[in-house]
Amino acid sequence: MREVGALTSYLDVAQVVLYVFWIFFLLLVLYLNRESKREGYPLRGGKNGDQPVDLLLGVPKPKTYKLYHGGEVQLPSGKSDDHRELAARGGRVDGDPIIPTEDCLTHGVGAAAWTERENVPDQLLDGSPKIRPMSSLPDTYFVADHSIDPRGLTVYTCEGTAVGTVDDIWLDCMEMMPRYYTVSLNSGGSRLVPVMLSTIRKSSMAPTEGDLMTRLTVRQRYVDIASLYAHQMHDVPQLANPDQITLREEDQISAYFGGGQLHASPDRAEPLI
Repeated sequence: MREVGALTSYLDVAQVVLYVFWIFFLLLVLYLNRESKREGYPLRGGKNGDQPVDLLLGVPKPKTYKLYHGGEVQLPSGKSDDHRELAARGGRVDGDPIIPTEDCLTHGVGAAAWTERENVPDQLLDGSPKIRPMSSLPDTYFVADHSIDPRGLTVYTCEGTAVGTVDDIWLDCMEMMPRYYTVSLNSGGSRLVPVMLSTIRKSSMAPTEGDLMTRLTVRQRYVDIASLYAHQMHDVPQLANPDQITLREEDQISAYFGGGQLHASPDRAEPLI
């Protein structure tokens, strides 16, 4: 007598369903792997970055995407989106670390690398810039009472040099998060500093004015930039338009500060042990 659900004496419905699920899951993984190659491909290899890299599954067929704010883009495009010359030379053999030939921070090499994104600002649904300085926003945007307002705070770099003062906050109007500080440099000009790559700290020095209780309890706050030295603040990428920041400029500024963690001084690139 055949049991319920048995197709043969060695195979039943549960086994078939399990095998079908395994095959479906495998095909799904392969499909998603191909779809993940729509941007950033074709890959380039070799010492000079001029040799195409063969992929196991290849890249998917081009697909046209209609952009929300108008226009369209076809991905993969079949060509490299980066037209810069790499400011570095390859090692003796493939797989060796590259050797920078210029300053890593200003030429976007290594940890300071950035992507040639569209040179237009990120936009809200109504087409207005997503990230804007608070000085250009209405009074409905403000710093909460329980939060620290960084405007007016002194900015120090990693060696303890005061380089300027925070003048403005660039706000992400969609996420309601501060993204950048406008810092007026003591030597002239202004630069943007990523909020996530700076820290508001309390000074260890007591104030020299005020009553005894004030000098014992109050500590001045300041903005600390641990990734850069004072002389490197002048080379921070600047904005083409002082009232908006483009996607490419966001990458350049963040890469400059982030890359300083490794490339600001030669000793940072050396092993810890």
